[in-house]
Amino acid sequence: MGRGYHERGFAPRPQPVPAALPPLLSFAAGFIDSFTVLALFGMFVAQVTGSFVLAAAAFVTKEQGAVTKVLAIPVFLLAAVVTTSLAVMVERRGRAAIAWALGLECVVLTGFLVVVFVRAPLADPNAVAVVVASLLGLFAMGMQSATVRLLMKNVASTNVMTTNTTQIAIDATELAFAWHTHRRVPADVAAAAAYHAARMRVAGLFPIMLGFLLGTAAGTIAYVTIGPWGLLLPVAIMYGVFGWASGWRDARARCPDPSSDHCAAPSFANLGIEGHWHFGLAARMMRTSEPPHSGR
Repeated sequence: MGRGYHERGFAPRPQPVPAALPPLLSFAAGFIDSFTVLALFGMFVAQVTGSFVLAAAAFVTKEQGAVTKVLAIPVFLLAAVVTTSLAVMVERRGRAAIAWALGLECVVLTGFLVVVFVRAPLADPNAVAVVVASLLGLFAMGMQSATVRLLMKNVASTNVMTTNTTQIAIDATELAFAWHTHRRVPADVAAAAAYHAARMRVAGLFPIMLGFLLGTAAGTIAYVTIGPWGLLLPVAIMYGVFGWASGWRDARARCPDPSSDHCAAPSFANLGIEGHWHFGLAARMMRTSEPPHSGR
């Protein structure tokens, strides 16, 4: 989108985020997706591709849980509409839209968690609790998808891996060819630039995909071993991310020009969170390279 498009308030301005944040979001999304597949009778809440198939099948076969499967697509769409509307209105008032969007996602995830806890074990796919939990999970993940797309600069999808998988295969192949050419002709500036760009794209996508994969494994293990209690982990991660965004909101309030690149998002370390959170190449990609193709 052009600069004027953002300046006129038609769309929120995406902001750079710490390199650790996208993998954390993808881990939480993968965890919730695998957990709900097992707990909510095959419902994928983190992405809507499977919902198209499930909705069509529900019309034809009249299987159990058809109401949830049919409602999945409009609920995911509604989540994107709500997130976009919220972001635009909040940013027009000079506030950090990302904190509000992540805060609302946390509220919805908390409702999802409460429903699952109160009504566990969920044994009937047509039960009201199953429908409500499924729709809350879908709404939360739809919000995350829209938040990443709208508000996080140079970040690929954290909950839809289909296009990400294709893109990383393309980028890895381009990286191999560029590396071969760069090795044969080190002085070739174009080859060096192509190699650098492909390397940055792979470095940006790989942590997100790895985070999602680890999340799906953790969600499956948690469901089998400790049941609904396992959902506390991804919800806690999301509240941690919201805490980071709230700190960023406070930093923006003290900045004379919030739209300036000098008002960049604080790192997790600056908020007192211990550990080595930076994926080296991915961090440089966030600052210097073109945006990777999103998986949305």
